[in-house]
Parts: sequence; structure tokens; C-alpha cells
Amino acid sequence: MNRYQQLKALGDGTYGSVSLAKHLEDGSMVAIKKMKKKFYTWEEAVNLREVRSLKKMSHPNIVKLREVVREHDILYFVFEYMKENLYQFMKSQDRYIPENNIRTISFQIIQGLQFMHRQGYFHRDIKPENLLLMGPDLVKIADFGLAREIRSKPPYTDYVSTRWYRAPEVLLRSTNYNAPIDLWAVGCIMAELYRLHPLFPGSTEIDQIFKICSILGTPNRTTWPEGHTLAANMNFRFPQCVATDFPKVLSQASREAIQLMSDLMLWNPKKRPTATESLK
Repeated sequence: MNRYQQLKALGDGTYGSVSLAKHLEDGSMVAIKKMKKKFYTWEEAVNLREVRSLKKMSHPNIVKLREVVREHDILYFVFEYMKENLYQFMKSQDRYIPENNIRTISFQIIQGLQFMHRQGYFHRDIKPENLLLMGPDLVKIADFGLAREIRSKPPYTDYVSTRWYRAPEVLLRSTNYNAPIDLWAVGCIMAELYRLHPLFPGSTEIDQIFKICSILGTPNRTTWPEGHTLAANMNFRFPQCVATDFPKVLSQASREAIQLMSDLMLWNPKKRPTATESLK
């Protein structure tokens, strides 16, 4: 790691800390993720889910992994540097984001997901902090620590995604969810870009379902039978709510944007559009 000069800490997560550094030979800026877990062999490092998935991800809307370094049993990921994440970008806005910027940002997120899903992976943790920006014109998906292969066998039981962006099937403890959970998160993020505050800011998993019901209305058995089965397995009863009119909640959004968001946030994952369908 002596090829890099560490400049400042950028953040600390569950699995590792990230710092800004400069490549001493070419002067380029990079973000270095130092893993907390020790890696005693190179095989152990190469088999890490994040390494396996990122090696296949060469796309303009997915953050580029420049190299993986193992030194003194410590593993480092060297990524291209991006100026800020989407959460920071939204926090810095003093007025509503113009719709053409929201369209550009959403389009790039969905393009990155389309590529990822085609490569056979879904992300499972799409949230504003994991979307990196160089201004609204360049957005890249980052943090593949929770990514899963689409063809890998359920059950998936481990913790997934930040609560506010979590799809209802995950909240109801489904163990065979798939790529549609990423598109649900995109719908939530699009709404947040218009509102500049989260659409479903639940304080617990149950409160999260209540928040979703209060806007989308209660799902009925015909539209989402699996959801009712999942709820019954948890002894959970959906609150009886009438859907709120989306244009009231998202008054700045165009008709097309409202249509896409309501499609992405359908209760039934099978009815949500794929990334490819969302780009049309």
C-alpha cells in the first residue's frame, strides 16, 4: 500500500473503513476500503462475495474496483474516487432538484442495475449512501458487500438493506426474494429525490409496513396472495388503509415519473417492472 498516500477518513461501516488516498505515481485520487476482518490467505480474499461480484462489474454506472491488495493479513479494496454520495447530494440542496436531474440520476441507477442483474447478481442494499456521484451527470452504484447471485439458492435469511428502502417481501421475512427488491428501492429513492426526505421513514420493521400501507393502501389477497401468506406466518395483520393519491405526495413529479414510481413500488414483486422495462 506504499503506492498510496492516505489523505483523510471518509467513513466507517460494518465491514470496513474507507479513506481518501492519492496514487503516488499517477496522482489519481482513490477511495480505499480497509476490511475489519483479517484474511490469512489470498484464496479466502478472492472468495469474498464482494470481490467475486465486483470482478464481473465493468460498467459506467458501477463503481470501478481498481485493485485488491492483501498486506499483513489485512485486505484493501482500491476504488475510483467519487465526490459524494446521493444522501450528501440531497442534503446539500436548498431547493427542489430539477426534474431533468432526477431523470438523469434515476436513469443511471437503473442502467447500473440492468447490467448487474444481467450479470446474474442483485444488490440487496440500494440506498442513497451506496450511490456515488460526481454531480447529477455521473452516478455509480457502490458497496457490493450484500450482493447475491440471482441463481444462488434461497433461503436468504441474513439482514438486508436499510429499513426505509426495504421491499415489503423482505420486511415480511420472505426467504426467496430476488432482483425486484432493488427496483423497489429505486422507486423509494426517486420519490426521495422529489421530496428531499424519505417516503417511508419507518422506525421499526412493523412501522415500516404501516408507513407503506398509509401511502400505497392495504394490499389485497388477489393482488398479492404471497404477501398475505407471509404476513399470516408472522401473525401480522395488515392495517386497513386507503391509498394516498401519488400526485399529492409528489406534487413536483411529472405524470410519467409518477407512473414509473408507482410501478416500481407495487406490493407484488412479480408485477414490478424489471430494470430493462423501467428504462423504456
